[in-house]
Amino acid sequence: METSTTVPESVAALHAGIDALTDEVIGGLRAQLPSYAAVPADRLRPRVLASLRNGLSLVQRWSEERRSSRRSGHGDDRAYGIPETHLDEVTALARSLPAEDIISAYRIGTDIVWRRFGEEMAARRGTAEDLLPIAETLRAWVDANTLRIVRSWRVGFPGDRATDRRRAALVRALLLGEARWGTSSPGGAWGTGPAGDGTGEGRGDGGHPDDGAAAEGGYDHGALRLPFRARLPEDPPSGAPDRIPEPGPAPPHAAHLGPGDRAFDRVVALLRPWLALDGGGKPLVTTVDGDVAGLLTGRPGGLCRGLVLGLGAPAPASGLAAEFTRATQALRAAVGFGLVGAFTREELGLRATVVALPAVGEQLVGLRLAPLAERGEDGAQLEEAAAAFLQQGLRLEAAARTLYVHPNTLRNRLRRFEEITGTSLRDPADLAEVWWALTHRRIHGPAS
Repeated sequence: METSTTVPESVAALHAGIDALTDEVIGGLRAQLPSYAAVPADRLRPRVLASLRNGLSLVQRWSEERRSSRRSGHGDDRAYGIPETHLDEVTALARSLPAEDIISAYRIGTDIVWRRFGEEMAARRGTAEDLLPIAETLRAWVDANTLRIVRSWRVGFPGDRATDRRRAALVRALLLGEARWGTSSPGGAWGTGPAGDGTGEGRGDGGHPDDGAAAEGGYDHGALRLPFRARLPEDPPSGAPDRIPEPGPAPPHAAHLGPGDRAFDRVVALLRPWLALDGGGKPLVTTVDGDVAGLLTGRPGGLCRGLVLGLGAPAPASGLAAEFTRATQALRAAVGFGLVGAFTREELGLRATVVALPAVGEQLVGLRLAPLAERGEDGAQLEEAAAAFLQQGLRLEAAARTLYVHPNTLRNRLRRFEEITGTSLRDPADLAEVWWALTHRRIHGPAS
């Protein structure tokens, strides 16, 4: 029985055009997978090229073996063996990219290769009988790689959990200003603890580790990174009245937030395309007081409607702690005002300044609101009237509706507020001070 040559000829044609095929696959991966788009194309090319060459060679060999087994009358239930060197490459990928994305990448690449193979077969007038073995072998190749990825992900790598804990602790130390450069630590060339505690070994003239030490620790101290602090927005219960969320630490249920926690994993997934990675390809993330925190390579695109995200400015390792403080202030201000999205402290203007300068706010509370405290419930009612008036943009009737009172009643309460506090709500300076005092109390709570 004569064997068709269309399959080996088509595979040979794909081998001959391997560079163009590689470019097409890389384009498809970067267009559909954010984690692959974050990797430079020149870094993807060697792996994609090797994978295509290995895959095409294996598919050609398997299809020939399958045709031989059919001619000899043997069954088709056979195991497809992939060389361990190729499977080791798959395992290495699972260390640096999300497993689900690697699986998707194989599916995307297979679709492109199958389409191109179909074109080559059609040009040679290949038959359905010719196409069936190649389809089955392509599927077997993808399944074998997928199984390897899943097994690697499930079993994990020796010491991974301990390494993850060290990485999280070191990122937290960087963000909180507790990193000691040049000290000995299990995770690399920088440890944790109060800044300046170390012996100074391994530092250059500028007080940073030398390049070798930095590489050994998996973090480039000169790289500019954006520190962030994030949490998921709160969803008020159905039918609950509108309220300003508490801006302080994350809710108690998030106190043990970390990998495996649904909220943590959701935040990391939303930020994944922009997360900075260590030398092993792992994201530089941790938790601080129940919030997800870490380092980004750039500002997230889009509106980030699924997150409340405070951002600092890009900074080297030595400036991350100061910028993380600003990111924390931005997060607290955004949460305090019920905002959702990504914000820097500058973008939130006075809102963030209220968070950053509590002493000024306390002085204004004493100046503008303290006289009301002496009047008990009546004073609280007058403060509520002023707050509603400001929140409704100085629109009397709108504010009256939110308080369920007649506009004349609200007008009378505002007049009494002015008399008791010595404030004119028509004076922009007085108005700004009242707003600041009310906002301070909402953000920071009553004075101790």
